[in-house]
Parts: sequence; C-alpha cells; structure tokens
Amino acid sequence: MKDFFALAALIVCAVAVLRFYNARMPGASAPKRTMQEVWERLDSGAAVTLLDVRTEEEFASGHIPGAVCLPVKELSAKAAAVLPDKEAEILVYCQSGRRSAAAAARLLKLGYANVSDFGGIQDWPYEIVSD
Repeated sequence: MKDFFALAALIVCAVAVLRFYNARMPGASAPKRTMQEVWERLDSGAAVTLLDVRTEEEFASGHIPGAVCLPVKELSAKAAAVLPDKEAEILVYCQSGRRSAAAAARLLKLGYANVSDFGGIQDWPYEIVSD
C-alpha cells in the first residue's frame, strides 16, 4: 500500500511538471474553454480577467461586459502594465478565435500561468455592450 501511494505521488508530480513546461514551450497552446464554461466562471463571481484582443474600434463596437481591451498587436509591449498578475486567471477572446489563440499562446510564453482561450465574440450567446 505504501508503494502505491509513493507511485501515485510520483505520477502527480510528473504530470504537474510536464504541464508547467509544456505551457512555456514554443508553440504551446492555451487550453480551450467553451462559451458555457466562461459564462459560468463569470456568473459565479470568480476573479477572472476577461481579455479582448481585438482592436480598440472593434472593442468599442461591442464587447463582453467587464472585458479589458489589449489588441493582439500591442500584447508583448503592454501585457506587463495591463496584466500585472502573472498568476491571475485570464480568459482570452477576439472576433473569430484566431487572434485569441495566438494571444493566449503569447501570454503563456510571456510567463502567464493561467490563460485560457475561448474563441470569438461572434459565437458569444450572452450579453454584449457597446461604448
């Protein structure tokens, strides 16, 4: 029985180490979340950062309430100022899902530990607000 627990602990540690390094490897992609999962996280009141990586103009025309706009082209230069907590949960979206996947992968490379991509606002079935 003692050997079983030692083996289980070893497996858990190995998986954790692999997840940590995989998230920071070149070409690593962020986990995908469904729209429903994101809605449930937001509705629960969880402390999450909702990141819209579209342009300022796209953001102004309609975005998810509470979202922060950081265009993907400015991500590397402004991430540290806009997203100071590298351990915070960050949920990334764009218009169709292409830019959000690239932005989420870039955030992982920049050292952010808890980043998920949930695609494009075009598929968001919940509330959207305009500036």
